[in-house]
Amino acid sequence: MSTTFQLDTATSRAHPTPSPLRRLTIPAIRQRKVDGATAEPVVMLTAYTARQAQLLDEHCDLLLVGDSLGQVIYGLPSSVPVTLDMMAAHGAAVVRGSYHAAVVVDMPFGTYEASPQQAFASASRLLKETGCAAIKLEGGAAMAETVAFLTARGIPVMGHVGLTPQAVNVLGGYNARGRSDAEAQKIVSDAQALDQAGAFAIVIEGVVEPIAIEATRAVSCPTIGIGASAQCDGQVLVTEDMLGMFERVPRFVKRYAEIAQLISSTAASYAAEVRARTFPGIEQTYQPRKS
Repeated sequence: MSTTFQLDTATSRAHPTPSPLRRLTIPAIRQRKVDGATAEPVVMLTAYTARQAQLLDEHCDLLLVGDSLGQVIYGLPSSVPVTLDMMAAHGAAVVRGSYHAAVVVDMPFGTYEASPQQAFASASRLLKETGCAAIKLEGGAAMAETVAFLTARGIPVMGHVGLTPQAVNVLGGYNARGRSDAEAQKIVSDAQALDQAGAFAIVIEGVVEPIAIEATRAVSCPTIGIGASAQCDGQVLVTEDMLGMFERVPRFVKRYAEIAQLISSTAASYAAEVRARTFPGIEQTYQPRKS
């Protein structure tokens, strides 16, 4: 969704202020890949809140409101229980908190698989209620008809192949995919099917590197790797993972910071001052006016 608003981060609650900046568009992202090559890799991170979107927006081409919010925000065991209501609420917050990156919202499990018509009803609701630019769904050739159906009706679609977390119960875990010849061939053919159906980009997750490279070369749209290869056309990580918010993260995550330690130590300092009655001090309290 294009916008001419920039968010004022100097206040505790962001207020839009006029700005000449324009949001990146889905066609602009798709056009990054020309003749099989992407000169400028696509940068994508997850975002679930308005403030998080503010902080990430200027650095990213795409912000993904991932159904990983089930685990990250709600403490669920997997993304399977995530609802359309959750995705709509968080998607709208991320759109409000950004002005530059195109926002993509995940379609949760059970809201698109039954038929293209079901997928359109769910996807159109997300676009209407959030203002996002596109939706993402999991699955390869089995979802190609749905991708074509949505795209023909004005809904840009990002695909997702390889390790598909919504199918964790079928896959039996979160292990890397593509180790067998049959599975490797399926990943490549799934990516090709989504590309031919009109997906503007495809996430390749948890795939052994040679297969991720092969799939990237086999499609005309950009691929976005996560646990795949630097030779994909872009990369995505769960923001909380790369910030070090959790003790255990997947092997493919690089921890760029240790924010969890900072939060914990800061909370400890606050608690100590409260117990010692040194907070609040004179600077944080309202004193009578001098007459």
